Amino acid sequence: MQNFTYHNPTKLHFGKGQLSQLTDELSNFGQNILLVYGGGSIKRNGLYDQVIDILNKENKEIFELSGVEPNPRVTTARKGVDICHKESIDFILAVGGGSTIDCTKAIAAGAKSEADIWDIVTKKEQVTGALPFGTVLTLAATGSEMNPGSVITNWETKEKHGWGSPYTYPVFSILDPAFTKSVPKNQTVYGIVDIMSHALEHYFHHEENTILQDRMVEGILKTVIETAPKLLEDLENETYRATILYNGTMALNGMVSMGYHGDWATHNLEHAVSAVHDIPHGGGLAILFPNWMKYSIDENIDRFKQLAIRLFDVEPEGKSDKEIGLEGIDRLRAFWNSIDAPAALDDYDITEDSIEEMADRTVTAKPEFGNFKSLNREDAIAIYKASL
Repeated sequence: MQNFTYHNPTKLHFGKGQLSQLTDELSNFGQNILLVYGGGSIKRNGLYDQVIDILNKENKEIFELSGVEPNPRVTTARKGVDICHKESIDFILAVGGGSTIDCTKAIAAGAKSEADIWDIVTKKEQVTGALPFGTVLTLAATGSEMNPGSVITNWETKEKHGWGSPYTYPVFSILDPAFTKSVPKNQTVYGIVDIMSHALEHYFHHEENTILQDRMVEGILKTVIETAPKLLEDLENETYRATILYNGTMALNGMVSMGYHGDWATHNLEHAVSAVHDIPHGGGLAILFPNWMKYSIDENIDRFKQLAIRLFDVEPEGKSDKEIGLEGIDRLRAFWNSIDAPAALDDYDITEDSIEEMADRTVTAKPEFGNFKSLNREDAIAIYKASL
């Protein structure tokens, strides 16, 4: 493995009743609070009222930004930045899923910069600071509650980019599985796929001596595979919700990827799809990841073979290494099919007509992408075609 320095400053409050920690956390910050949330589910499930009650008891001045989109828009982040400037916001509280938190990170960085937030997202400008912010998580998926990364969409230019900064870690995150019980089945499935995709992105690399990291990634994948069907049969089960919630955080807080860099080409491919078609991120990953795997298997067949045997107990006898690896990919596709994840771009009425446009978006930042297997625009076209 490579040399590394690991630092994660986010304080994690995990478990039932942990919203009570918000009182002590808020005592460390000023009076003006920007509350950021999405489409209103936190009002329907009562979480909004609980948060507002705590803020009022702490005599905080509350300002709100609602309506954060599932693929958060730069226009929404700009609205938040404007509020921060106008109202002299001291602290931002994100209450929602990964999209709400991603938008909050953009707001926090933009509030401390003279640059437009899109220039920060596209790395034309550097992040020089950020307003402090915390999160109350309502969806197990992105891991944004304990990492500095964010993904923002520019709908006008049909671009979607990931970015991050050491300044954009949450100060704290509160994870109570009870707040995820109202998440509907389809969104739960998308979150499960997203968690597994983060683990898989880590898994595909060329670094040697990552024995422990491999086992940690495999552990996350096996735990999700074992728990997901039970949860989908019993959506209000807090034990299953807690298991998936914790796996979502661990899959992307840097713990399992110390000493190496994963691939991340599939995320780039999906960002291009949802930038053009605005589909759910987890749905796009479910479609694309097995096809990226088949396209990339010759890059390092041993990695695919190892995953197939350890994760899906593929029987190796009488099969070539590549056949073992391919069977593992088929098992992954079968598992995602079994939980009703989408399997083809056609499931979202995406046809061959938009492949060229999506492929253009994959190389907006640079002509090649992917750390395990380097891909270019023509590779993207091939994977999209295989995904129709």
